[in-house]
Amino acid sequence: MSAARRGRLIALEGIDGCGKSTQAALLADHLHARLTFEPGATELGAALRELLLSPALPDVVPPAEALLMAADRAQHTAEVIEPLLSKGVSVVTDRFTASTLAYQGFGRQLDLIALRALNQWATGGVSPDVNVLIDVPLDVARARMKPARADRLEGLGEAFQCRVREGYEQLIEDDPDAWVRIDGTGEADLVAERVRAAVAERLDDA
Repeated sequence: MSAARRGRLIALEGIDGCGKSTQAALLADHLHARLTFEPGATELGAALRELLLSPALPDVVPPAEALLMAADRAQHTAEVIEPLLSKGVSVVTDRFTASTLAYQGFGRQLDLIALRALNQWATGGVSPDVNVLIDVPLDVARARMKPARADRLEGLGEAFQCRVREGYEQLIEDDPDAWVRIDGTGEADLVAERVRAAVAERLDDA
């Protein structure tokens, strides 16, 4: 009896307000895949998310922020992602390893080599079959957000978000085979069509 085929892991990425959470949910439904997210998808992760993102709590210095993100990812991978993939269930995650590189690496300007090693350790080497960047201009993302409900990272301002967006651009340039870039402007259903077509093409090629 042959072993079950391993599930596919698809990570949706982008700046805050780009629409990736909506697109992750639509893609998971289309693929009959399991939808998950970071940070906060596990019981431990929910507590870490509060520490990381609540503006009401004391500030977290950037290195501690990166370590807390890695702790969430380690638990998320071990408890949710890897068990599903090993059973042949595909997973769509709203953020994964690239978010640490974009936000803590380019946004917070921490060392990328150290962050890549941290990602590798936290995930045990699990990586997306494809990263999907939902790409929108900063002004479009800003218009979609609700400032009164902004979390700690969302409230860091335009300069930070610009560095994050440029970080995603650099990640794609460095490893284009790992990414598909989607124009995130327009109605959600139209963007969803673009996402489905690009992911189908990339996974079929794989």
